[in-house]
Amino acid sequence: MRATTRIIMTSQDMELALRRIALQILEKNHSAEQLAIVGIHTCGVYLADRLRAIISRQAGIPILSGSLDINLYRDDWSLISQNPLVKTTDIPFAVEQREILLVDDVIFTGRTIRAAMDALMDYGRPYSIHLAVLVDRGGRELPIQPDYVGMSTAVLADERIQVMLQEHGGIDQVVIES
Repeated sequence: MRATTRIIMTSQDMELALRRIALQILEKNHSAEQLAIVGIHTCGVYLADRLRAIISRQAGIPILSGSLDINLYRDDWSLISQNPLVKTTDIPFAVEQREILLVDDVIFTGRTIRAAMDALMDYGRPYSIHLAVLVDRGGRELPIQPDYVGMSTAVLADERIQVMLQEHGGIDQVVIES
């Protein structure tokens, strides 16, 4: 049987979603001075960079940012691969007393976010951690919910959401593959 794909977000949809998320973040954080944005590898890093640029422009101040690799913090890393591909974690600021915005492309079970919070805590105790995702596909296994969502969609068990980004060698769109 041949796989099928259908586009659920175009590049314009993604841009609008990121602008809306940025405005919601600014509304909730009246001052962006303590805000730091951390993207989860790989697509979350690119989305975090885009959000950082939008928020910096709107707030008129530079926003701290970093990237986080969570592979060794996952509770299922040995099921995925015996030799996980470890990427760089780069948190060039003190996490203590910061309002951290974690950014990922898709939230599904919640396990990636749990691993990201564990990894982040190794750098210090932030004032708060909030979560922004481009797509919420439901199906949580852990009680973790995003604070900011670009799009929520119901996806069947045999379907997969694929986020494609220009920075990752593609075009900007989100598709469901079945």
